[in-house]
Amino acid sequence: MSSNTTETQIAAPKKQKKLKPARKQVKPGEVEKKEAPQTGKEYNIWYNKWAGGDREDSYSNKVKSQTRCNIRRDAGLTRANTTGMKYCCLFFARGCCPYGWECEYLHMLPDPATALPDTSKDCFARDKFSDYRDDMGGVGSFQRQNRTLYIGRIKETGTGTETEEVVRRHFKEWGEIEKIRVLQYRSVAFVTYVSEMNAQFAKEAMACQSLDNDEILNVRWATEDPNPTSKEEEHRRLEEMGHEAIKARMDPRIVDAMRSIRALEEGVELDAEDEEDADGPRETKRRRLEIEDAPSATIEILAPERSQLTGILTADTLESLKYFAEIQKRSGAAQAAPVKTAAPPPPPTGLGLTDYGSDEED
Repeated sequence: MSSNTTETQIAAPKKQKKLKPARKQVKPGEVEKKEAPQTGKEYNIWYNKWAGGDREDSYSNKVKSQTRCNIRRDAGLTRANTTGMKYCCLFFARGCCPYGWECEYLHMLPDPATALPDTSKDCFARDKFSDYRDDMGGVGSFQRQNRTLYIGRIKETGTGTETEEVVRRHFKEWGEIEKIRVLQYRSVAFVTYVSEMNAQFAKEAMACQSLDNDEILNVRWATEDPNPTSKEEEHRRLEEMGHEAIKARMDPRIVDAMRSIRALEEGVELDAEDEEDADGPRETKRRRLEIEDAPSATIEILAPERSQLTGILTADTLESLKYFAEIQKRSGAAQAAPVKTAAPPPPPTGLGLTDYGSDEED
């Protein structure tokens, strides 16, 4: 007999693909290094070019990069995965690392969840500076968390929407993108990543690369957005990140105690979400305490306008509150009692020193 019931098969979870050893992107000596033409007499270390001479656009002498990183094909395990190194390989990002699995740095995208040992360095272990360069190139500044890249010299062949799709397709390989803004007819786009480390990696990976039209991209850091709304959102985001970082490092019991004290001082109730943790009830679950049996002085001390309080209070804390309330009650009664003023002493009787007249002469 054939049954008409259909059996639903639960799909087995996909197994995570294990990383293989990283491949060598190029052979030693395969990439030909081309020096920039000398246009001056002094070499500027800060800008990595010759100073003086002809004032011309530096990108007019740029040539397309000979290599490009392919995350799906090139990412893999290196010695850094066993030594605990947290920084990525700069040459891997540029697609020209000849060491492969023997490299001392990571051959994979930076993980935003992994904090770097030194916040004054980028994801490639390069030192940041206090200010950006005038051309917004280089490593960047440690005084600002910059997640936005300026992409110039884009060859537009369609509308702004089509250009945005091309930019997204090429830049999403380097990390999660928050938003993309294209300035149509100006050959410019702004790409904002969710993580600053992904923006650092993408800047090096897409420098002097091309999209779909064999152009040479000008990738650099974007200046601060003058839009007040964007500034407010960024400020709020940084505050939330700071609160989460502080909260993660604090003892949960201290956080609970601080919330309870604040609730007692302000006379407000704790939120319902504070009653239980996201993972389940805490060992010492918050409960609503009604102090109807407590002395009236206790209520006046803690919350003059309320008859109920909410918070985490142990039995010892309640006993201490009752004790101090009783002390205040007694001291107040003592102050309210009338104080008897002592009567002035009666005048002395008999002869005083002045009555003898010993100092007077006859």
